[in-house]
Amino acid sequence: MDVIAGPGCPVCILPAAEIDEAISLALNEVTVVTFGDVIRVPGSESSLQEAKASGGDVRIVYGVGDAVRMAEKEPDKDFVFFAIGFETTAPSTAIEILNKPPQNLSFLVSHRLIPPAMELLLGVGNLHIDGFIAPGHVSTIIGMKPYEIFPNAYRMPTVIAGFEPLDVLFAISMLLQQLKDGEARLENEYKRSVTWEGNVKAQRLMEQVFSVVDGCWRGLGKLPLSALALKEEFLEYDARKKYDLQIERPRDLMPGCLCHLVMIGKIKPPECPLYMKACTPQTPKGACMVSIEGTCRIWAKHKL
Repeated sequence: MDVIAGPGCPVCILPAAEIDEAISLALNEVTVVTFGDVIRVPGSESSLQEAKASGGDVRIVYGVGDAVRMAEKEPDKDFVFFAIGFETTAPSTAIEILNKPPQNLSFLVSHRLIPPAMELLLGVGNLHIDGFIAPGHVSTIIGMKPYEIFPNAYRMPTVIAGFEPLDVLFAISMLLQQLKDGEARLENEYKRSVTWEGNVKAQRLMEQVFSVVDGCWRGLGKLPLSALALKEEFLEYDARKKYDLQIERPRDLMPGCLCHLVMIGKIKPPECPLYMKACTPQTPKGACMVSIEGTCRIWAKHKL
């Protein structure tokens, strides 16, 4: 039995076009603020790290609140928070926008939603899936209900799991039991954090601030209703509108990079011709090697 990491790394699925947007801002006297593992992600031609080396103002923070405080301390500068992540981090972005941040701070929103990507995987040809282990951190926010479709409509065993080794092993055991029984159920291994309804307050924050729209995922293409965008009443904080960002002909993949196949489980990292040759943790060419959560980076670290 293989346990394969799917497109569950928020850094890995960032499309090059959105990295290019952040780079464009940084090189045009806008201070771009984001998480540390984002700055090395390759865009079409370069990364935020390279933009910083070229004189762009790129700063690393632990959360959106840090970006708000920076903007308050430096009112003469323009700041943009590059808001990435799944349903886990989106509520933090939402609450800061509802709190009316300083006018010199806007948001480059790149939040994505997990269930649409899971559903897409079930339609990929020549990809056999026996069951899903759903992510505990996302499920803490959205609850169990959004996963009902997988056992009910697709007959796909689904278990929500935590992150400790025993959590994962127990989730695998639960999936194997379902397969042995010839059944497809939605089960919750992560009961200490995940409830049926999830974090209702966080869900309401997201509903207040964001609309659900189609979104591009690196390696997967455009997924219907899989991304978040600011609602019309909050467009004054939308960096894309404020700076009229226009990216022409973005390129998601470096020549020879097979990250898109790694992310959907069609190949394993060593099957990519760049793996541990041109593409290493020190010189990443693909998004899967950049983040500590990326499949190629994990394989490289543990020498799998």
